[in-house]
Amino acid sequence: MAYLHSKKIAHRDIKPDNVLFESVDSLNVKLMDFGNSRKMGNNEGLSGVYGTAYYVAPEVLSGNYDEKCDIWSVGVILYMLLSGNPPFDGRSDIRILESVKKGEY
Repeated sequence: MAYLHSKKIAHRDIKPDNVLFESVDSLNVKLMDFGNSRKMGNNEGLSGVYGTAYYVAPEVLSGNYDEKCDIWSVGVILYMLLSGNPPFDGRSDIRILESVKKGEY
């Protein structure tokens, strides 16, 4: 994330399905699926709702955000690894997104 963000690239769909480990014995991590990514100009914000419901940051839902939305997604993944459950849950993507907007975890 630090490398991407230093190049002003926002991935916008960080989730476990898009994170690969090089091998069982390696700590090298690779990201895939850059279909929603965007290179940003200086002082340029992002708009448009991209990402997967469980991992999307609340500021993405408001439509005005920057590359830091990826950090939120990494935090959600860490929460899930530690607890075994998503911090925001629901029976449908709409319910999950409502929980994310309200901050109800």
